[in-house]
Amino acid sequence: MSSETGAAKNLDEVEKSSQLETYDEKLGLDSLDTSDGDAALQLVGAQATAHFSEEYNRRLRRKLDLVIPTISAAVYFSQYLDKTSLNYASIMGFPIVGQNYNLVSMAFYLGYLFWEFPTVYISQKLRLAKYLGGNIVVWGIILMLHASTDNFGAFFALRFLLGMCESCVAPCLILIISMFYKKDEQAKRISWFYIMNGLTQVFGGFVAYGISFYGGKALPPYKIIYILLGALAVVVGIVVLIWLPDSPVNASMLTKEERIAALERVRNDQGGTENKKFKKDQVIEALTDVRTWLVVLSTILTSIPNGGLSNFSNIIIKSFGYTSKQTLILATPAGFIGSAMVLFCGWYSDKKGERMVPIVFALIPTIIGTAILIGMNGSKSKGVLLFATYIIGTFGSALSTIYAYNASNTSGHTKKVTINAMTMATFSIGNIIGTEIFQPKDAPAYIPGKTAIMILLIVQLGISFLLRWINVRLNKKRKAQLAEEKARRGWTDDDVQRERERHAFADLTDRQNIFFIYTS
Repeated sequence: MSSETGAAKNLDEVEKSSQLETYDEKLGLDSLDTSDGDAALQLVGAQATAHFSEEYNRRLRRKLDLVIPTISAAVYFSQYLDKTSLNYASIMGFPIVGQNYNLVSMAFYLGYLFWEFPTVYISQKLRLAKYLGGNIVVWGIILMLHASTDNFGAFFALRFLLGMCESCVAPCLILIISMFYKKDEQAKRISWFYIMNGLTQVFGGFVAYGISFYGGKALPPYKIIYILLGALAVVVGIVVLIWLPDSPVNASMLTKEERIAALERVRNDQGGTENKKFKKDQVIEALTDVRTWLVVLSTILTSIPNGGLSNFSNIIIKSFGYTSKQTLILATPAGFIGSAMVLFCGWYSDKKGERMVPIVFALIPTIIGTAILIGMNGSKSKGVLLFATYIIGTFGSALSTIYAYNASNTSGHTKKVTINAMTMATFSIGNIIGTEIFQPKDAPAYIPGKTAIMILLIVQLGISFLLRWINVRLNKKRKAQLAEEKARRGWTDDDVQRERERHAFADLTDRQNIFFIYTS
């Protein structure tokens, strides 16, 4: 009888041990395979052995800031100019009009959507910044080729190829920012390059205004725009190839000590760095994470307005009774207002540790602006209508905050690139739909399109609060899990820190890593 009791006891212990091992594996505690971890492990190892002063880290961050956000801003400046070149061309003698204009506008996002997933997985295998730079040079050449044709089919094909090349930009830049910067620094740095969306509206408007005075017969004004902007993109691509670092592990701009410091700076955030191995389980986790689909929904809700307004905003202003030249100048203040909102949301997001509340701040002025345009349609109050078009652009900063949300709330390299790809794929889907909400039959007021924008962004307000609630709830559960493990294992605070360091570069997902904290 005693032997049976002993056997039963042993069986219980085995089952309990098995349950604990399964639990530990779920939490990423005892199942670490460092051979499968990030490239950072080759340089700093699983435990922190080097420690740097706050002053040293501040100097290092300043050094990074001089290069990474600056070059990223140049990339975004060039990309947004290239993407919206059609908007300027539309009132400068562009030969494609009506529904064909809508289709040419859509072609960019079709190419973007078609190539988004292949491009992010290709970039995972290659040197990130080098891949990005190569794409920029190619898209600059493609943009210059726009000046070689007047044919609808050729324009459609060139815009499609342009979308393919530009589809890697946001995912690559988000990954680079997330590798070099801490969570409470990421939103601000993303805003520093995303601000270019607004500033290019100002710059491009003045350039187009100047070119509109060109009276020569050699080239139509819209072709000059394409040649100049394409050449600028080639220059920016070369700068990226030479100076933008791929990751802290191989950043040639840093000394070996600075590369180690750059990695140790972000270790406690548990976000990891780069990992060249494609992991199917991380793709599955991304697809089964409800937050992924809410981010996808958020992206499409804010991208539909973008697709419409980025190509039709000048046409809307011109409908108030202004000439083409006046329209180009009068459209520029919207860029300043949009840029100011981007900077404010980035600052607030990092300062308060919030990601969703800044999105609410960005959406409200746009909702008010569209309501004014709808309610005062046909009004002679041009000043009020112009003011409404200026504040409509604030919604654009919502997407930069979604970028920051992805950077701060996702771990596991394959999961990161998958979610970034899904975000940008739905960005392109939203923009494709957006090009169709302003139909020629609704011109010049486009009331159905404006109404759609207002409704979509009101829905997005609710999604933002839901995402925030989910992350707050996840953090509470994660805190309770960690306290339970600490008590069960008899860990001291030093033990917890040692485990946290051990997990940082193991390429665990946020769901697998008990030490990962979400940013709401």
